[in-house]
Amino acid sequence: MATARRAIKVLLGMALALGLGADAAAAAAKPASADVCGPWPLWQAYAAHFIQGDGRVVDFHAAHSTSEGQAYALFFALVANDRSRFDAVLKWTEANLAGGDLGANLPAWRWGQREDGSWGVLDPNAASDADLWLGYTLLEASRLWQEASYGELGQRLLALVVEQEVENLPGLGPMLLPGPEGFRPAEALWRLNPSYLPIQLLRALHRYDPKGPWGEMVLPAARLLRETAPHGLAPDWVAYQAGVGWRPDPDKGAEGSYDAIRVYLWLGMLDAAEPLRAPLLQALDGMTRRLRKNPVPPERGDTLTAEFQGSGPAGFSAALLPYLAAQDEAALLARQRQRVEEARRDRLLGEDPRYYDQNLALFGTGWLDGRFRFAAEGQLLPAWNTLCRKSRP
Repeated sequence: MATARRAIKVLLGMALALGLGADAAAAAAKPASADVCGPWPLWQAYAAHFIQGDGRVVDFHAAHSTSEGQAYALFFALVANDRSRFDAVLKWTEANLAGGDLGANLPAWRWGQREDGSWGVLDPNAASDADLWLGYTLLEASRLWQEASYGELGQRLLALVVEQEVENLPGLGPMLLPGPEGFRPAEALWRLNPSYLPIQLLRALHRYDPKGPWGEMVLPAARLLRETAPHGLAPDWVAYQAGVGWRPDPDKGAEGSYDAIRVYLWLGMLDAAEPLRAPLLQALDGMTRRLRKNPVPPERGDTLTAEFQGSGPAGFSAALLPYLAAQDEAALLARQRQRVEEARRDRLLGEDPRYYDQNLALFGTGWLDGRFRFAAEGQLLPAWNTLCRKSRP
């Protein structure tokens, strides 16, 4: 219990240091499980349910596996200091999505059972958000676990991202395209996804590769977030046209839903010393205003009219926890946290646990409970390497 009390005290100091008001800081410093230095129950439950022994992450409702799922699992394994599972997830990803060499081939985004009954890649196109998280996590694992091979692989993977998924857009600057193929539907027109651009990852990658495009991508990414949210609401997809600027996405329109929820999540987890944090939180305050009127996050919203439809799942509430803490909305934070806790069944969210909800919960509640933070320059600060060392007798 003494260790748990010390952990909570340190968490409160960390929360206040992040710039939260006293109430929101106190809420953020109350972990669901008292000792963040112990096992991570949600990660253990997620791994038992969704990760096979060979390291494949299965989205049972979609009946497939994705590079996104593999990338997130790799990140959470690092946060949990679960190196054996980290290695299993990495090995399966490389063998099955990247032709056996993640440093030579971007991972295919989708894998599953084919029409002929065989198993393998269903769509060879890559998803750049997964590629970014994979590269970042490998570099951070190399630093934290002092294993050079992870970093070497991460550098090679990110070189492929720069070569195949980064393009200099006229009037905007270097930008991460959602994938190598299919996101330039017309001449001088590009489709982009705001949730693919966590500022903290771009900051970290700039440290590792200062000659790469990552540092120059930060301000264009911030422009994208600000300028495509006229009512403070992030869209899932957006189009950029040279000489014209931003347009609603030709396929998805102005809807904000399952992709966009991550925009608020990434913003909420920015360090207080990040100079873009305050202006971006102000520019993306539409979800806060919505929650003041309705206690449940909407499933979908039109970002141009601020009209909403449906009730988002509990995973949406989990994703909004860091955002509401950063906005110093203590009452809204407590309400969404209560909704998340009420949705838990055997640690996981929902009677019929869905893959995406659990990933949002691992990010949102893991951050709120203090199991990890991102430093101002994007480095991962897992509790096992920071807080737990400090709290030992």
